Amino acid sequence: MKQKKITREDIPSMEEKDRMKYEIAEELGLLDRVLEEGWKSLSSKETGRIGGLMTRRRRKSTEDPA
Repeated sequence: MKQKKITREDIPSMEEKDRMKYEIAEELGLLDRVLEEGWKSLSSKETGRIGGLMTRRRRKSTEDPA
């Protein structure tokens, strides 16, 4: 069964963790490729970069509860 294709309009309504992943992909210039071809189109280096930035932001948000 094929999943529904995600669009830019769907991102704000996602859970925080998923939304952060898409926001970081956009910052790295990878969002268009992710939306067109899916996460499988990214290299392990690119997905690792996204995961690393997500971890860094989550740690920072728990340290600075503002």
